[in-house]
Amino acid sequence: MIAPLPRNGPVEEVGVVGAGIVGLAYALSAARRGHRVTVFERSPFASGASIRNFGMVWPVGQPAGEPLAVALRSRGIWLELAEEAGLWVLPCGSIHLAHREDELAVLEEFAALAPGLGYSCELLSPGEVCSRSPAANPDGLLGGLFSPTELCIDPRAALRALPGFLARRFDVRFHFDTTIIAVEPGRALAAGGRSWAFDRIIVCGGADFETLFPELLRSSGLRRCKLQMLRTVPQPDGWRLGPHLAGGLTLRHYANFSPCPSVPELARRIAEETPELDAYGIHVMAAQNDLGEVVLGDSHEYDDAIEPFDKALIDDLILRELRRILLLPDWTIAGRWHGIYPKPPSGAMPFEAEPMPRVFVRNGVGGTGMTMSFGLAERSWESWS
Repeated sequence: MIAPLPRNGPVEEVGVVGAGIVGLAYALSAARRGHRVTVFERSPFASGASIRNFGMVWPVGQPAGEPLAVALRSRGIWLELAEEAGLWVLPCGSIHLAHREDELAVLEEFAALAPGLGYSCELLSPGEVCSRSPAANPDGLLGGLFSPTELCIDPRAALRALPGFLARRFDVRFHFDTTIIAVEPGRALAAGGRSWAFDRIIVCGGADFETLFPELLRSSGLRRCKLQMLRTVPQPDGWRLGPHLAGGLTLRHYANFSPCPSVPELARRIAEETPELDAYGIHVMAAQNDLGEVVLGDSHEYDDAIEPFDKALIDDLILRELRRILLLPDWTIAGRWHGIYPKPPSGAMPFEAEPMPRVFVRNGVGGTGMTMSFGLAERSWESWS
């Protein structure tokens, strides 16, 4: 249950700029502590990176230590929201597939290290993988690594439903179609001249580096990252993917695997065999939402390489790699899109700053917004309390 939490100190008027997943997480944490919360969103509804992702809550991909702990805390809050807010949240777990010997070596090394690092996972034989997911291609399959901690959500539905839940449950006020153009200690100013008084303001602007605190964000080390993704039609006859599935390409992408001795050699092999995948930062994963659609991706382009026009080549490469490791009943593509999110330097936690007294900037969750935001918000509010 999303129960009220203890508060040390007086009730505050809290302003949150941005109704993406980071802003909603900070609004929820404030409201649970009894603060009066107002959220501003420049669009009619959240339409940025928060709704343009797999819908994976992905603790297994976070580095050991604080990031993993934050991710697991977020996971618990998503499960509470599923019960109370009526969100579709599926505890599906995940399987990393190994179709090459070096991929299997990394999975074996990680499985040996995992218990001491705080992960729960299990090595699977090819037969065990296929018994858990009908999508795993048995041709050349050497094994897999199962983790039980991952969740699946539909980000489009969740980001539409959460504001209504927060308004009903905690009387959080929302101002959509409202662009905050300036903040100062105690006040937020919107385009058109209206202003609001607050005791604390939290700016969660995502990839908008220009409107609020542009100099701070330019010097933050954050980079813009563009991803391309695809979505199939609903699969026929109630067919289900089972756990999230990730290919061996992901083993060079997620920092949780970096302690494994075989990762550098795997990365060298991929660079030599398929340099086009490194050129576009492609690694491949699949998740299935409650509608039966399978979400496929993704790629990573940075900063000056980002263009408004998507590359058909990237989509083709993603599908090429996924068809090698997955079997879907229907590969018909119903949707294609891209998202842009701010990413912190490699190995760094998301960006946090207090550029003015009681004005806080929270940004740079990278591709982990669904995984990390609720836990990060709780960590901040506990420190402020």
